[in-house]
Amino acid sequence: MPPKLISLYQGEEFLRGKAVGIISADERLQLHLAITEAAMDLADVLRQFDTADEDLKVIQILGMRIFNAFGASLKLALSGYSQNSALIMRDVLETVFLIDYFAGDRSLIERWRVADERARLKDFGPVKVREALDARDGFTSQKRFKTYKMFSQLAGHPTMKSALMMRPQSDGDAVIGPFVEATTIEAVISETGRLAVQVGEQLNLFFPADWSQSLPSRRAFARLKQCWMATFYPFPAA
Repeated sequence: MPPKLISLYQGEEFLRGKAVGIISADERLQLHLAITEAAMDLADVLRQFDTADEDLKVIQILGMRIFNAFGASLKLALSGYSQNSALIMRDVLETVFLIDYFAGDRSLIERWRVADERARLKDFGPVKVREALDARDGFTSQKRFKTYKMFSQLAGHPTMKSALMMRPQSDGDAVIGPFVEATTIEAVISETGRLAVQVGEQLNLFFPADWSQSLPSRRAFARLKQCWMATFYPFPAA
């Protein structure tokens, strides 16, 4: 390995220790990581179900894609590459929207898996999926679009706003290379937790109801989700 790449890796490992220290001192960040682990576990368990159903195999593959994305995103975030971590989270967002779309109408899975590129882009492009979900759920505030736009502007596209994630201090200059700063870590890990809740909710819908092997993971996710919701979205006092 070239010496400068070795030095870069050593710096990343040092920053990982710093990031873990930040998380260890914050129970809320620990909860975000716990729900992320639980969602990843659901994806891992679901892919172990032996099936000849080609539609279910699609969901298994998408779950595996999300598992890998969460793993890569967390590795980047803890190593000081928050912007690149957020870029991968945009992929998770698109994928969970697609799974949500399929959950509402499972006949769409076959259409998607046999579609050619033109039909796939026309019927299952990111905008089409978001608009269909909003129409199905009666949402008019465009929350899905706003979240996607946030990830796109800060990480997905080279815009002036994307430079914000390259600044250790909000009023400072952009830097080259990785860095770990508490506010940035908190923002990235928090978004990871929010995505993980959505992922777990959607994957859970595709487990065979009578498959006992999945129950421990599904129950563990349900318990953590209840705790997560009570912490971050508590019901107002009566």
